[in-house]
Amino acid sequence: QVHLVESGGGLVQPGGSLRLSCTVSGVTVDSYTIGWFRQAPGKEREGVACINSGDGPYYSRVVEGRFTIARDRPKNSVYLQMNNVGPEDTADYYCATANCYFDDNYSVIKGEEYWGQGTQVTVSS
Repeated sequence: QVHLVESGGGLVQPGGSLRLSCTVSGVTVDSYTIGWFRQAPGKEREGVACINSGDGPYYSRVVEGRFTIARDRPKNSVYLQMNNVGPEDTADYYCATANCYFDDNYSVIKGEEYWGQGTQVTVSS
């Protein structure tokens, strides 16, 4: 069975940083594409970052330059380093197995079968 567990969410001030972790079991992070997604209150879920063993990583335009996705192979985890956050980054964040590719210079980040339970990030002073 594949399980993903997110952690690291919390309250952070505008301009601050936060690192989210996605611990994966059942598959290795080298063999699966893993993405981070978020859903803000009243909004649709959106893909924000994705990492695979090929090209990429991939970032949505709203987070590119501020967020960094990375794998930790010994811990079989994927991290999302969030820097210079703003209130617009407030959301529930999820990691999931994913499919990611470039389309006309845009990153397409799609969630697939396995999802974590989410971790809440609130950006507020």
